[in-house]
Amino acid sequence: MEDYFRPILISNTNKPKDAVFLGQGRLWFNSVERLVRNNPSEIVSAKDLPQECLNRLVDPRRKLAAMDLTNPCIMGVLNVTPDSFSDGGSFEDLTSAVFQAETMVQNGADIIDVGGESTRPGAREISADLEIERTAPVIRTICTKTKVAVSVDTRKAVVARAAVVSGASLVNDVSGLTFDPGLAPFCAEEELPVCVMHSQGLPETMQDDPLYDDVVLDVYDFLEDKINRLVRKGIARDRIIADPGIGFGKTMVHNLALLNKISLFHSLGVPLLLGVSRKGFIGKITKEDVAEARVIGSISAALTGVSQGVQIFRVHDVKETRQAFDMWQTIMFGRE
Repeated sequence: MEDYFRPILISNTNKPKDAVFLGQGRLWFNSVERLVRNNPSEIVSAKDLPQECLNRLVDPRRKLAAMDLTNPCIMGVLNVTPDSFSDGGSFEDLTSAVFQAETMVQNGADIIDVGGESTRPGAREISADLEIERTAPVIRTICTKTKVAVSVDTRKAVVARAAVVSGASLVNDVSGLTFDPGLAPFCAEEELPVCVMHSQGLPETMQDDPLYDDVVLDVYDFLEDKINRLVRKGIARDRIIADPGIGFGKTMVHNLALLNKISLFHSLGVPLLLGVSRKGFIGKITKEDVAEARVIGSISAALTGVSQGVQIFRVHDVKETRQAFDMWQTIMFGRE
């Protein structure tokens, strides 16, 4: 049976001698939760970890697309679509989209994620030409008017190529680079950092009764397999980001289980991205039907990720999230 190791991360500044830091961050651990399928978990000492697993946990995460992963980074969501679940139709024209990007940068975004195709539950695929028409001019203008890094949220190689020509420096693919067989070779050729997300099924059907044997371990295995495949295709592990895909082919119970154990995914040896902003499970818990009104619930879920060492957060409400992160870090580590 395979063992999985989840570091139990602590922010207390009184680090004992036997503790080690997660990556180059400020959280440390000296104990891990050992997980085995169909068996109770147990707490073991970090010093008893297999060396390869320990190395994956403690090795520094390199800077990606200008993001310094020492502190939590914010990826501002910019959907230039008519039908995204939260802000669809708000930033369809170039002027409003660029203004929103500039506002997010002023409010503390480290990178802007531009998407031209909705992947909300039930969304249908659009043509690559339409996706390029929506995203390329926005990316080009943002890169011209600001110094912020831009990522493109796409499943398609031709869209990614147009985005990179326009100035994008990271590819964020909700399909884990499986939808278009040409995307991974393109990213390898251009030496682009990529974000690999877990999703069960396509957006059209992913919420039709998603099932798992063990959602946390199943998602971990999926991401580990996809990362290994990308490495074999020429994308270096230190250019890969992993996203467990909250809300993509998962029930509320699945989402909560992943958030509760999210530090497990540090054992993949790559930076983690968490996207919980305004999602439906937050609305169910808080009884808030309007997506734009789920700010407090979204930040609360994001802070769970911060406390477990997640490095990148994809959010709609940049200013509020940055304030929460700054306060958390100041309380935990003091003013710099």
